[in-house]
Order: sequence, then C-alpha cells, then structure tokens
Amino acid sequence: MLQIADLTYRIAGRTLLDQAAATLPTGTRAGLVGRNGTGKTTLFRLLLGEIAPESGTLNLPAKARIGTVEQEAPAGPTSLIDFVLAADTERAMLLEEAETSVDGVRIGEIHARLSEIDAYSAESRAARILAGLGFDVEAQNRPLESFSGGWRMRVALAAVLFTAPDLLLLDEPTNYLDLEGTLWLENYLSRYPYSLIVISHDRDLLNTVVDTIVHLDQGKLTLYRGTYDQFERQRREKQALAEKMLKKQDEQRKHMQAFVDRFRYKASKARQAQSRLKALAKLQPISAIVDGSTVPFRFPSPEKPLASPIVQLDGAAVGYGGEPVLRDLNLRLDHDDRIGLLGSNGNGKSTLAKLLSNRLAAAGGRVMSAEKMKVGFFAQHQLDELSPELSPYQAVRKLMPGAREAEVRSKTAQFGFGYEKADIPASKLSGGEKARLLLGLATFFAPHLLILDEPTNHLDVDAREALVRALAEYEGAVILISHDRHLIETTADRLWLVAGGTVVPFDGDMEDYRRRVLAGDLDTVAAEMAMPAPAAEEAIPSSKGEQRRSAAQRRAELAPLRDRQKSAERRMAELSRRISQLDGKLADPDLFSNDPAKGAELSRERARTVEALARAEEEWLEAGAELEAVASA
Repeated sequence: MLQIADLTYRIAGRTLLDQAAATLPTGTRAGLVGRNGTGKTTLFRLLLGEIAPESGTLNLPAKARIGTVEQEAPAGPTSLIDFVLAADTERAMLLEEAETSVDGVRIGEIHARLSEIDAYSAESRAARILAGLGFDVEAQNRPLESFSGGWRMRVALAAVLFTAPDLLLLDEPTNYLDLEGTLWLENYLSRYPYSLIVISHDRDLLNTVVDTIVHLDQGKLTLYRGTYDQFERQRREKQALAEKMLKKQDEQRKHMQAFVDRFRYKASKARQAQSRLKALAKLQPISAIVDGSTVPFRFPSPEKPLASPIVQLDGAAVGYGGEPVLRDLNLRLDHDDRIGLLGSNGNGKSTLAKLLSNRLAAAGGRVMSAEKMKVGFFAQHQLDELSPELSPYQAVRKLMPGAREAEVRSKTAQFGFGYEKADIPASKLSGGEKARLLLGLATFFAPHLLILDEPTNHLDVDAREALVRALAEYEGAVILISHDRHLIETTADRLWLVAGGTVVPFDGDMEDYRRRVLAGDLDTVAAEMAMPAPAAEEAIPSSKGEQRRSAAQRRAELAPLRDRQKSAERRMAELSRRISQLDGKLADPDLFSNDPAKGAELSRERARTVEALARAEEEWLEAGAELEAVASA
C-alpha cells in the first residue's frame, strides 16, 4: 500500500503540493492527471527519493521495488536484448554466482531462486517486450549506439517493464511510441499484476489501463475510482453540486445578514441578531471547483476550396538516395478529406507526408497537385528546431513584416500568447507552448492541406480536446499521423495503412486496427488490400479518355451527396449548440417561478430543436448511406 500524508513541497516560492494526501492499495493501477505544471513529475521524484518533501510522509511496503524509465537514453555497444536482460540485477548476480560457487548447498539455493523468479524464460520475455515496442529479432541484436535517441528510450521502457517492479512509475510513456507501440503498451499494462502509476494525457490509455484516477489540482490529491471518462463525469457532477451548494449558501448568508442589518440595534431582536452573527461567522465557505481555462486553437480555413482532387498519385514511388521507401502509390486526396495514417514507425508515414506536401519529389510514377495549393506542415522534430532566442511575437512578426505592432500582437494572442508570454524566448517556453506556437505558424496562411505529424506529444488532455474541436471546424483537408487513438477516431474519416512498402486504404475502424496490431499481421493486411479487386461484371473502361470520363462522372455523382452530408453536419452542430444553450437557461431554478411563460416557451423550443436535430441526423445518415453506395458501385 502507498500512503501519502500531509505532503508539502515548494519550488522557487511556488507551492506544488500543499498537505496532499492519498492512499493507494497494493495492486492499484492509477492514472495521475492534472494540468501541465501542476507537479505530477515532482510527485514521482518524491516517490523515487530523488528529492525530499518539505513536510509530510510517503510510506511504501518494506523492500518494495520501484521502477521507472530513466531520463537519459541508454547508449553504448551493448545489444538491446542484453541491455534489457541486465536490468534484472538479481538474475544477473545469481547467474554469475552460479558460475563461480563451489558450495553445493548454495548452488541449490541459487537455482531454486532462479526458478522462483522465472529466470530461465527471461530471454524470451525480454524479446517479446522488445518486439511489442517495435524491435524485430535483427534489431534486438544490434548495439544501442546504432539507434536514435527516441528508439533508445523505447529500450529503456522495455528494460523497466522486464524487471516488473512492485510499483511501476511511468511518465508519459507513449511520447516515444508510434500508434502500434502505444496499442501494445495499453494491452501490456492492462494486465500488469503489480501497482502502477502512470502520468499520461492519452485518454484511451487511461481508459484501458487504469482503475483509479489521482487528480492533482491546486496542490491537493483527489482519488476517483474508475477510468478517465468516469473521472470526468464524476468531476462534472461534483462541480455542479458545489456550484449549487455555493449558491444556496450565498442565499442563506444574504438572508442572515439582512436580518442582522435590520434588527441588530432593536432590543427585542438583539439576541436573535447576535445568534445569526455567530452563525454567519461559523458558516464555512464552500469552494467552487473551477477548471483552468484552455486557450482554443484557431486554424483559419482556406478562403476558397480547390477543386478535387487536390493530390492524385498514380503508380508513384518515393524514397531517399535512389532507394524507394514506398512504391505503387495509387491514392487520391480531396479538398475535404480527413485521413489518418496508420503503420509502424519506419514504414514511411513521414515520407508519404513529405511527398503529399511537395517537400519530397517522387522517384517514379505520376504525382498531380492542385495549382496554388497551400500546405501547412507540423512535425514533432520542429520543436527542437525553433530558434531558442525567438519569441512568439518575433515569430509572428516574420510572417507579418508590414503590419502594425497592434496587429501582430493581436495575431500572437490568437495563438494563445498574450502580453505576459508573447515576448518570452522559445527556450523558456514549455513543450506544450512550443507546440501551440508551431501549430499557429503552420496554419497561418489558411492552408488547403494541413499535415500533422504527432501534434499531441506535449499537449495535456484539455489542449488535445481543443485541437479536436479546431480540426472539426477547419474546412481544408487533413493528414494526421498520431499515436493518440482518440484524436484519430474523432478527426479522421478515412484510414490509410502504410506497410509492406506501399500505402493502401484500411477498411476497418480503429478497434479493427487494434486487433490486427496485437495479432501482428499488418503486412498481411497491406498485401491483401493492395491486391487488385475481382473483375466486375460491367466492362472496365479501356482507354485513358474513358477512364477520365468515368472518374469525372463518379465525382459528379458524389459531390452533391458530400455537400448534403456536410450541410446536415453543420445543421446538427448548430442545433446541438442551441440545445446546450436552452439547457443552460432551463437549469435556472428561478426561471419558472419568476417567468413561467418564458419557461414554457423555452421548453417548447427545446422540444422543437430536439425534433429538428433528429431529422438532421436522419438526413446525415441517409446521405452517408447513399454516398457509400455510390462510392462502392
């Protein structure tokens, strides 16, 4: 059992933990959540004994082993498999002693202990963990120094998973993983047999892995049983109750104060007035639960949509130094497409993104891009390429050379950098602030195509939700590469699988993909989907002219259905917003007593709006069904 009692810690005059307390039973799988900068990593450092608290206690079972991923990426000539095996220091020492000991009794004890800790299957266990994190057999036998820092951090994660500590502490473990590695890790941690605390902004990981949420807010720790979605619901309910109680207490306070003000100097009421004064003094204030506000993302939509397709690939190939990474690319990108790219790191997702954005020339085949197409590009490595002395204001000023300072300041504020942060050098910005700045710069000129390569690594949960909303409102095409399954599910309309040296449409959903990843048959899927479809009964257009006419006819058939579906989507969004507004007004407890006619009219309007929303949803579903039927015909 982990017990935290009256824990206080300050840094640079700022209180991160203020008499925080929590108790986690042995075997708890907890998610530690809270806004960036609230002190989650600091709490981990306290648990690890790296820093000492100002006051309070941290109690763990005696001899409990605590494991975490080291901050520095491992390096050196050691092979990956040997590095992971060496992480189990007890096994390594026992094996060494077994080789040198001449005491028969001791040798027996050693082998009994080796059997107890399952040491003889260690190599296969280490290999399975490395394979799940993306290392094949050949890679497992290569030296650490031959891999980049990100891949070596995966090895560090593999090492701590292999040791299976009594308390496993993981701080944003998916930041160095692709989607496939994240799905494997979710599955592995959901079956972890010991205690686990994970800091993560990945909703799906928290919903899949943990059974408890520990919320760090304003220096306090609050426990919620259940997944992240259940935590959000419980917190909203707690918020609503606190607001209701606060309002009731304010009314009670005003009523008492009014009595006191009226009768405190009247002899016949003096005792009652004094009694109410004492009650007022003892009335404990109720704190409202207030969430910090999240600055929204604003991605300007293109002024005028381009004719579809904005990108067309016919038998295209792309690679580096004459060596193709991807071949036989036959893909079409329309002006309003939302496409999620799937596939393990190293298979070519970023290469495809560079080809689609004209950052990389094709090595063969035909690539057609719409004239005047503007592309916004965000890639994770750009965070490290920001000039350390460049402030957000200066970065925006470069894009607005002739603008007045007020205009530049206004635009910088739209990125989320008001006067207090607009002039801070990039070197002093947090990872989330750098990501926000780069997203603003990438979309500055209202691109027709927005390509996002791992945009969420440094964004907290609320900022990720803000990104989802911004992408929903953005009217251009989106190509998304992300290990955040929630972002893909809420943003992408179509999925492309990058595997086996090519790119093919993936016809399932993210749950289908998860099953495929855990079954390890993505290359098989790519090969199956790349196979030509069976010949249809109708004649296939023989000439290129007939093929173009057929494609044009298909686009003409699809266009009104797409427009109809988008119109229904917009109508659904408007009606949903109106229902939320009406619900807010109808929630006023004084509405029907103060103005019953208005309350009745709002109730009738809500009923009409709900009916209209149902009709819009039916229209959207009908248009989608017709669109699918025409597309597959």
